[in-house]
Amino acid sequence: MLTKNSNVTVKFSGINFDKYSSKVSEFVNEFSSRANKKGQFLNWVNLPSEQAKRVDEIYELASSLKSATGAKKLSVMGIGGSKHTVEHMLSINGLNVKGDMIEFYSDVDSASLERFLYRLDNDVLSSNYLIASKSGSTFETKDGFLRVLDMLKDAYIAKGQSEEEALKSANKHFIAVTDGNAEKSELRRTSNENGWLGDLYIHDDVGGRFSAFDDHALFTLAYAGMKKEDMITMLNAAQEISSESLTADLSINDALKEAIFWADAKMNGISASVHQYMGSIFENTVYWHAQMQNESVKDTLKQVAKVPDAMHHSAEAHFNPANKFAFALTVPQDNGVCRENAESYIEALTKSYEVTGNFFLETAQTSGMGLTPATAGTLTQLRAFATVYQEIVEKIMSDTEFPEVLDSVLQPHVEFYKKNLKGGVVVPGRISK
Repeated sequence: MLTKNSNVTVKFSGINFDKYSSKVSEFVNEFSSRANKKGQFLNWVNLPSEQAKRVDEIYELASSLKSATGAKKLSVMGIGGSKHTVEHMLSINGLNVKGDMIEFYSDVDSASLERFLYRLDNDVLSSNYLIASKSGSTFETKDGFLRVLDMLKDAYIAKGQSEEEALKSANKHFIAVTDGNAEKSELRRTSNENGWLGDLYIHDDVGGRFSAFDDHALFTLAYAGMKKEDMITMLNAAQEISSESLTADLSINDALKEAIFWADAKMNGISASVHQYMGSIFENTVYWHAQMQNESVKDTLKQVAKVPDAMHHSAEAHFNPANKFAFALTVPQDNGVCRENAESYIEALTKSYEVTGNFFLETAQTSGMGLTPATAGTLTQLRAFATVYQEIVEKIMSDTEFPEVLDSVLQPHVEFYKKNLKGGVVVPGRISK
C-alpha cells in the first residue's frame, strides 16, 4: 500500500489494513476525545499553530540574547526531551552541521565537563546558555548550570569587575525554558530573581519527548540561523499533520497507518522490531526516537538505529530466518550526485526486508543538507501521533480498558531512580575537593 503526503511518502508491505478498517473511527475518536484536554498530556496536538503566533517574539529574544553579551554560541543545558528534540530539529533542518553555533551539555561527570569546556575553547564567555527544565530542579541540568554560573562570575572578576558586577554580567548569558509559574518552577524563580532575558516556556501538558515544537527547540533553531519563513512553514506543516491524524479517512491518516503497522506486528507475536534511518540527516533523530520508544511504548525490543553504520553488523540478526521482525526504513529523497548508489542501496534493503518480514519505506523530501522545512514539520508530528496511536490500537483491538490518562504520555517509572537523588545525598554544582 502506497500513501503520499507532499512531503513524506510511505510504502507498506506485508500488512492488510482492511482488517482494521471497521475500527478506524474508534481509534480516532479515542484520540480526539483526549486531544488538548487538560491533564491528558496531548497539548502538543495544536502546539504548532499556537507557536506560529509567537515566531516574531522568539526571534526577537534570540537576537536580544546575542546582543546582550556578544557571544556567538548557544549552549543548551537540559536532558531527555529538552536535549534530544533540539538535536533532532537542528539536524533534520540542516543547521549547526559544523557544531559551531550550538553546543550541548547534559552530563554530570568531570571528563564530560572538561570536554564541554574544551569545545568552548575554555572560554565560558564565548557562549550564552539556554537552561531547559520543566520543574527547574532537574538534577543533571541544575548541576551544569550552577557550575557554569560560577565560571562566568570568575571570568568577569578576572576582567576587573566587582563580585556584584560580575554576577550581573554572568546572568546576562542565561535564558530559561521552564514552567511559566514561579510557584511550580525553581528555575523560573531563578530567572525572575536574576533578571534573565525574556520568557520562554515548556507548555503545560506537553511531555519532553513530544516537545519538538516547544520554545527550547524553536529558540535554538532561531539562534542557529533558521529563516523565520522556514520556521512558519515547518509549523504549518506540522499542524496540517495534526488535522490529518485526527481524521477517520485512513487513506490520508499516515500516523494511524504507521501505528497499526507496529501494533499489528506486536499483536501477531513479533516481539522485536526495527526502525532504521538512513544518513547523517537523521543521526540525532535516532536518539529522540529511541526516547519515544522507551518512554511511551515502554518496550526495549525495538531497535532504532542509523544506517549504513548499523547495517552490516545488524544484518546477521535481521536476516537470520530464526528471528522474526517487523521493519521500517526512513530515507532522505536523494537529488544529488550520490543518487544512483543511494537508490540502489535503498532498493537492496527494501527487497531484503520485504522478504524477511512486514515492512514500510518512508521517504522524506530534502533540501540541501536537511529536509525541507515542511517535511521537518511533517515527519516530526507524524512520530508523535503514531507513538500514541499504537497504544490506542493495541488497547481497542485487545478490548483492554483505557486508563484515565494514556500510558504512552506518562512516565511514572522514572521516579524509581529520581527518588535516590533527593534528600540531600548530593549537591548539584558542588565542587569536589
